[in-house]
Amino acid sequence: MRRRQLKRLWHRLRELDQMKKLTRDGLLLKLGAAKHESPWAWRLVVVRLPKAGEAVSPETFTFRLDKEKLRQVRRREGRYLLRTNLPEEDPAKAWQFYMQLSQVEEAFKNLKGDLAVRPIYHQLERRIEAHIFVSFLACCVHVSLGEKARRLAPGLSARSVLEKFGTMQMLDVHFPTTDGRELIFRRYTQPEADQKLLLGQLKLTLPEQPPPRLSAKRELEM
Repeated sequence: MRRRQLKRLWHRLRELDQMKKLTRDGLLLKLGAAKHESPWAWRLVVVRLPKAGEAVSPETFTFRLDKEKLRQVRRREGRYLLRTNLPEEDPAKAWQFYMQLSQVEEAFKNLKGDLAVRPIYHQLERRIEAHIFVSFLACCVHVSLGEKARRLAPGLSARSVLEKFGTMQMLDVHFPTTDGRELIFRRYTQPEADQKLLLGQLKLTLPEQPPPRLSAKRELEM
């Protein structure tokens, strides 16, 4: 596993080294994705990054293998043993099933953490099914967001995207009128510079700010 990760990471670093017209921000995003895909191998590589304002060049972006740390890892690593009662002849299948278990555990972690799904004690079967269905839809949206971030904004997870957009809020502003009604403005906060960058990366557009409305049913004269 370590050798595969190191080989994949080294291949990716060489690709980035050969890319033309690569900006520093773009390099950081791509390196973040490479680190996310090969976390164990990343610790064995020493990367020199361009400083703020510097262009990406063979002098400002370099990488090398930390051979001393690699020797330490080889001396300390052990062996991984899986025991199973599955009558499967291919050992790769057993390892694949084991990795799927970690994905299921991650899904439950996301339901309790990012999606904040809490137990609700229902009495009727239809309400139990509705609760499960809504939770499943939320999980599907979370997975879709993570996949979209993986393709368009490498290095970011669904959790980091939600944290970044969590500061944006939708609020209603009420202004009383002279005839006893209220003029209501529904507005969302304008995104900051980093949020605009992330919206562009994910190819998302915010909806238009809704027009003002009166608490009565007649239209507002502008």
